[in-house]
Amino acid sequence: MTGILNINKSKGMTSSDVVVQVRKILGFKKIGHFGTLDPMGEGVLPIGIGKATRLFDLMLSKDKIYEAEFKFGYTTDTLDREGKVTADGGFVPTVSQVRNVLGEFIGRQYQIPPSFSAKSVNGVRAYDLARAGKPVELSPSEIEIYNAEVLSDDNCDMIKFRLHCSSGTYVRSFGRDVAKRLGTYATMFSIRRLKCGPFSIEDSITLDELSAKKSHAILSIETALAEIPKVVLDDSCYNYLINGIKLEKRDIQYEKFSLYCNGELFGIAEIDSDDRINITSYLRENDA
Repeated sequence: MTGILNINKSKGMTSSDVVVQVRKILGFKKIGHFGTLDPMGEGVLPIGIGKATRLFDLMLSKDKIYEAEFKFGYTTDTLDREGKVTADGGFVPTVSQVRNVLGEFIGRQYQIPPSFSAKSVNGVRAYDLARAGKPVELSPSEIEIYNAEVLSDDNCDMIKFRLHCSSGTYVRSFGRDVAKRLGTYATMFSIRRLKCGPFSIEDSITLDELSAKKSHAILSIETALAEIPKVVLDDSCYNYLINGIKLEKRDIQYEKFSLYCNGELFGIAEIDSDDRINITSYLRENDA
């Protein structure tokens, strides 16, 4: 069994909880998710099945679109409504004031992840250190925000954003930084992932829907490869490929691409330092 599921995760579940439920529904063990959603988060959670779990690094690098609501004027240790209040009494900006500074957050930048995050500090998860009351010092990570917009009306008590961003972006930190620019605080109240790479909320299914459809809901592995170039080699290359012999790059100009030959998907490949085709993730059905 190989393929992808585009699951619409509900609030209150961890991403690992979803994987456990999918394993029970499909009766298959080799299953993993591509990119964690916090328990309070909902929306798109791509799940890899079988050889598709080898696409973890590829999927983790994909850009994402979120909608998130923030309340301004106070903050917590987790930067969301489930944490302990650490600062209060801050200025509550108008929607127009928030909208006026958003342009400053578009583009490549460095962002400090939340203390309560899965980032590793000397081999220990940051959230484990934070929960133990130990100091957490995280280095800024380079991210990119492609677009940010305010969806709320002027009379809303919470401000809703839609954020199109690169992998590694923390939406909680985005709200923190916008608030800091305005001289105040912000706390995230909800977050929904609308898109993760080629997978969108419109095409996602709930766990209940998966229970009804079972294996019929599984998408082909090619759906995860839609956003990278496709290279098809001549059938004469087939025996070389199945025997693990690296071929010269020929006229291939791509850094990373999906590789096909004789009608079969061989995997994700790149050109190595010797100008040869190197398959980094084998996806061929008949390979171990």
